[in-house]
Amino acid sequence: MFEKGKIYNRRNDLHKHYGGQIQGGISTPSRHNFIMLFTSTTGAQYGYSDGWSNEGYLYTGEGQKGEMSFVRGNLAIRDHEKVGKSLHLFEYVSLGNVRYIGQMSYKSYIIKDAKDKDGYIRKIIVFILQPID
Repeated sequence: MFEKGKIYNRRNDLHKHYGGQIQGGISTPSRHNFIMLFTSTTGAQYGYSDGWSNEGYLYTGEGQKGEMSFVRGNLAIRDHEKVGKSLHLFEYVSLGNVRYIGQMSYKSYIIKDAKDKDGYIRKIIVFILQPID
């Protein structure tokens, strides 16, 4: 489906063919059995600090303001195996262009404090994902 290491234009190569939300980090195409996750260093201003750790890939849930909860995209990540959907991680390399990192699986999550879009401290969900190779 996706080629590891390949760079895709998010709008033309991914959303035009598969659908899903064009903005935001979690895209859930309704006609396909996968979820696309997008990560970028620009999310740090909203308390997002995605990246590799000893536990796996740490991926911050969606929601720029207020406390995060298990709705919409966050629920989709947590329950992806229950509903038969796979997770696919992409990272931004330039404006509109993303590199495919690979297929991931939800392992667990942690709740931590971070600032929201307006600078207020709130609870965020950080998913721990494992690569599937």
